[in-house]
Amino acid sequence: MSLTFHFHPLASFCWKPLIAFYENETPFTPVIVDLGDVQSRAAFLKVSPTGKMPALRDDARNRTVLESTIVIEYLATHYPGPVEFIPAEADLALQVRQADRFYDFYVQAPMQKIVGDRLRPQDKTDPFGVEEARAQLRNAYAIVEEEMRSKIWAAGHTFTMADCAASPALFYANKVEPFGDSYPAVKRYHDRLLKRPSFARVIEEAQPYFKFFPYNNG
Repeated sequence: MSLTFHFHPLASFCWKPLIAFYENETPFTPVIVDLGDVQSRAAFLKVSPTGKMPALRDDARNRTVLESTIVIEYLATHYPGPVEFIPAEADLALQVRQADRFYDFYVQAPMQKIVGDRLRPQDKTDPFGVEEARAQLRNAYAIVEEEMRSKIWAAGHTFTMADCAASPALFYANKVEPFGDSYPAVKRYHDRLLKRPSFARVIEEAQPYFKFFPYNNG
């Protein structure tokens, strides 16, 4: 098997490519990275010198691919399947890429700011930054609410890379800044994502690790 995927089951940015793998049933060898373990960390740094996950190694093509979006783009190009993550039509492809960036920058980023702050020592927390991140999430929810009133998936009527990005972003964001009743279209979209077999599988595989998530609610 030529594809080796280095990741951690709890990491939101690792979920994006995992969903893509499972959507098209693309065979790969999973390698769970434990950055707290000296040997695991050293081995991973040989693959990804920045220490950032995920990382995809393709021995058949002698390529190492970093960053979740680029991993999905790589799979779509060299290991395509029935689910077309990047549409062939240029304008629609741009919409997919724009939505992917939106969920990474405006949902994942503030969510991770909130989570990261809870992991800091008590005398090093940033309450102002956390409130700012919560406001950014609420603003993102309002944008998604408007968009998803007329859509099934992030870029229209088909599941794409944008939905791979939205799945972990909304899942974890809802843990730290719940949707409540203010964003019914966001909640409906989130529920559709949860029912997607590929995403349900990712969540199931992450279950043993949720106890380490600082906003874990069981």
